[in-house]
Amino acid sequence: MQVIATAGHVDHGKSTLVRALTGVDPDRWAEERRRGMTIDLGFAWTDLPSGERVAFVDVPGHVRFVGNMLAGVGPVPAVMFVVAADQGWQAQSQEHWEAIEAFGVRHGLLVVTRTDLMDPGPALAAAREHTAWPAVAVSGRTGAGLDRLRHALDRLVAGLPPPDVHAPVRLWIDRAFTVTGAGTVVTGTLAAGTLRVGDVLDLGGEPVRVKALQTLGEPADRVEATARVAVNLRGVDRDRAARGMTLLTPGAWVETDTVDVRHGAGERPPREAVLHIGSAAVPVRVRPFGPGTARLTLGRPLPLRIGDRALLRCSGRPIAGVVVLDVRPPELRRGGAGRRRAAQLARYAGGPRLPDAATVLAWRGVARRAELAASGCDLGGLAAPEAEGWLVDPELWARLAERLGALAAAEPGLPVDAARAALGLPCRGLVEALVRERPPLRVDGGRIVGAGLPAPVAAAVDRLRRELAAAPYRAPDAEQLARLGLNARAIALAARAGVLLRLRDGVVLPAGADTAAARVLARLPQPFTAADARTALGTSRRVVIPLLEHLDALGLTRRLDDRHRVVTAEAPATDAAPDPATRHGVPTASGTPGTGPGRR
Repeated sequence: MQVIATAGHVDHGKSTLVRALTGVDPDRWAEERRRGMTIDLGFAWTDLPSGERVAFVDVPGHVRFVGNMLAGVGPVPAVMFVVAADQGWQAQSQEHWEAIEAFGVRHGLLVVTRTDLMDPGPALAAAREHTAWPAVAVSGRTGAGLDRLRHALDRLVAGLPPPDVHAPVRLWIDRAFTVTGAGTVVTGTLAAGTLRVGDVLDLGGEPVRVKALQTLGEPADRVEATARVAVNLRGVDRDRAARGMTLLTPGAWVETDTVDVRHGAGERPPREAVLHIGSAAVPVRVRPFGPGTARLTLGRPLPLRIGDRALLRCSGRPIAGVVVLDVRPPELRRGGAGRRRAAQLARYAGGPRLPDAATVLAWRGVARRAELAASGCDLGGLAAPEAEGWLVDPELWARLAERLGALAAAEPGLPVDAARAALGLPCRGLVEALVRERPPLRVDGGRIVGAGLPAPVAAAVDRLRRELAAAPYRAPDAEQLARLGLNARAIALAARAGVLLRLRDGVVLPAGADTAAARVLARLPQPFTAADARTALGTSRRVVIPLLEHLDALGLTRRLDDRHRVVTAEAPATDAAPDPATRHGVPTASGTPGTGPGRR
């Protein structure tokens, strides 16, 4: 099925023509029949010679009902534009035509009616000044030319681009009413996607379930775009649905009250206007950026995407088309923010280019993949760092990596969460991905380690190594540590960087001393006592007790009773700390940090 809107001046025979083509009277309401004009949207349908079914949205032509006309034209892919032979091109014909152009409708058919009253030549010539669409002359009253019109409609429908039946649903509601025994029913033109009985959709931020579907008067279990469809909603009160609202695939749309747009209203668009899109008409405030671009602040949020076409209309001003360029634009708080934003949008002012996913990501810096897709971005060719569903602009990523290196150097052992806050990132996964790109940095125990130490701290650690070269387990006391230049802050930095092992009671040893001690103790007769360990390691009780407790916590040793322990696991081989039996040296501050798990 395809859907075609009618458009044209009031009383130019649109409804008569639709009735002649379909046998259905689109003037359904008593007021419409009494006044002889279409006030609201009317619908009718027929089968074309090819067998293709086409539905007509018959829109009103009276100037007071331009809003209804816009609601009818907006969601459809093609228009049948009607001009009466006995009246020709009128002012309201021009207003409808401007709306069609502004919406970007590129497919259509020009129909000159009432050929039984006057030669269609002059009216056709006047219309040709505005459009080169194929034209057909007919009489809705006598039926002359209707067969030619049906074949022309067949050719028009055959040339329409196929709809995306797999796209998320956005059904603009153009009518809502109650059917006795069924409940609330809404109607609209399904321009993309597929509806199924049982689907859960979003209506005004609340989930609703599709109870039944009908298209062109026939019940259906599923309806694919493009189609006129009536949706019976289960358990929904009538006052919850109204024209201008939408039925949406949950999570697939960005509802926004601020958008940046390209417009055709000249350099100074009106400061206040009404935005028409789908069946919605919403008041907006307009902030011009420069020639052809502006920011719109909407009176209520709408589900919009990049590339959406809409109309701006202001009393006494012509209709101007707008194209959405961004649905989550940056706030403009700082001085010069408006000028910078105008510069970003300037390349899109002349059309028809639209921002791609990489550009939108660069504007935002960091964005969720799902939100970019819901904004209308094609993510197929996007190459960007990603973690936990978040994407980062590659240029920003490079700057963040440099900043992370500086942070880690200034504070070795920086907690990952502190780095995340300092970098303004939304999740830990992005920080961990940055760390992986900057070896020798790594994450250990929730901290970023592997960065070089400040020079004074590195020198103090070197002095400690030399101090302990002959007796690596004779840990210095507080006075000796101070003499070496290792105050509390320096010890903390070195421990976080993984080059010192900090135990309780102020005991400080080289990194890796714990695993080296476990290997020494494994050579003792098992079980062993603290005194045995003290002798084997050549140290004092002040050092050996916190060291043994540390080995217990690592699972390298296990207490059997108040006096005895056994070595329970083979310590990993390492050159990070000395073995007293071999007198190996310890690593330097610029070398690889110890591999033992004893860093705090």
